[in-house]
Amino acid sequence: MQNLPHAPLPGWVPLETCRYLQHTEAGRPIRQLARKAGCHPSTILRQVRRVETLRDDPLIDEVLNYLAGRYQAAAKPGAAADTPAPRGLTAGFEREAASVLTLLSRGGAVLAAAEGMEMAVVVREGQDSDGQKVAVSRPLAGALALTGWISCARRGRISRYAITPAGRNALKRIIADQENRARARLEGGFAEAQAPFLAPDAGGKPGYGRKPRYGTSETPLEMLARLADKDGKPFLSDAMVSAGKRLREDFELAQISSHLMQEALYFTPGSQALRSNSHEAGAAAQQRMTEALQKLGAGLSDIALRCCCHLEGLETAERSLGWPARSGKVVLRIALQHLADYYGETSAREAELIG
Repeated sequence: MQNLPHAPLPGWVPLETCRYLQHTEAGRPIRQLARKAGCHPSTILRQVRRVETLRDDPLIDEVLNYLAGRYQAAAKPGAAADTPAPRGLTAGFEREAASVLTLLSRGGAVLAAAEGMEMAVVVREGQDSDGQKVAVSRPLAGALALTGWISCARRGRISRYAITPAGRNALKRIIADQENRARARLEGGFAEAQAPFLAPDAGGKPGYGRKPRYGTSETPLEMLARLADKDGKPFLSDAMVSAGKRLREDFELAQISSHLMQEALYFTPGSQALRSNSHEAGAAAQQRMTEALQKLGAGLSDIALRCCCHLEGLETAERSLGWPARSGKVVLRIALQHLADYYGETSAREAELIG
């Protein structure tokens, strides 16, 4: 085979896979790849064998066949170096992958891929099952498996894939990158093109933008829930914490539904029912969120949306809103009391205290 200086591989392809293709398709010797990588040839050999083993998975094998085809096309004189990518492996791969990983991060969610089917589907199994299915292009599913962001939990005629710890970390990184870019555009004067949740306040000032999420698994709400009051009792009741999480869930569901409705490539032709179900669920979540924030009113809704939905820290929220230091946790506690009442999380005793 011809030794190619490089092949036009997408940026999401893992380094091990690149070396595997350079060896198997471009014919580069193991020792040459090792010298370039600055490692022992046995390291490259193990990587090549590991990727070869992954081909036992039909989804991964299909994606590797596509990537190998790009090498072969680049080796042909006069051939286009960049062959058309299958649906789901476009330039927006990370954005599309984030939508699928977000769905898979919910409890009981799996990606099911059947032999001979052009599409895979994301469904929820077990007690959390809601009967909804979201179609995913098979090449995109294979790419997620190749990157290690999902793994096969049960193989068979219908194989089931679950999100991995690496997939959850990748989702956090992608979302943080997207929000940082959105924030940069907002600061650059493009606020009018942003999400519908950004609205001017009563004074006509621009609404706040989405902030980068916490890099850890603990949210601002969970950090506040660990505090105790002067009597040694939890600063937030279980009902308040649950209400804050439900507001966050409605916020995310509304965002996911909006994104999936725009990304028609996730749905097979004629799957109007899937689009309708996704739209209805998202519309209901957005309605609940809107009603909850209206119930809170100005001030309370600001701190709840920032800390519960955008995962903005209390100190950052206080500075942005121009509030005194350490006042945010008190206002947030009041907001969570009202949210618990709205979502039906409030106990009889708490209802008496609120009102």
